Amino acid sequence: MSVVILYGTETGTAEDVSDAVADVLAEHTEVETFDMTDYAIEDLDPANFYVVICSTYGDGELPSSALPFFDLLDEETPDLTGLRFAVFGLGDQVYEDTFNRGGEICAEKLSALGATQVGTHGRHDASSADKPKDLASDWAGEIIALAARD
Repeated sequence: MSVVILYGTETGTAEDVSDAVADVLAEHTEVETFDMTDYAIEDLDPANFYVVICSTYGDGELPSSALPFFDLLDEETPDLTGLRFAVFGLGDQVYEDTFNRGGEICAEKLSALGATQVGTHGRHDASSADKPKDLASDWAGEIIALAARD
């Protein structure tokens, strides 16, 4: 089993978090990490397990590096049946109506195309004292067992 981490970021925090998650997962399996702008939707493969790490931008929108990927998914509507994924979102509870909406949008769009979300939807709150990389690393430790399941 291989894990593919896809991150969508505006300021680089999701990229930093993806590196921390990759470090945890690499102790157990092969891991590749991609900015969503560098990953073709044709490469989505149910043989891989996907970890999506996405920030929230503006008024609860996807960050600029995630938009092209999800716009293409909306246009091409591939059948993602059999694809499994987990999501870790980044947001700020100060914006309670749109808190972590970027990660939720990712999960909704992938699920609508037949993919299956597994595990706890990880959520970091920028208003908390928790460091995003620490919280995501703990979350990744929980995800690895789920990623290994057939």
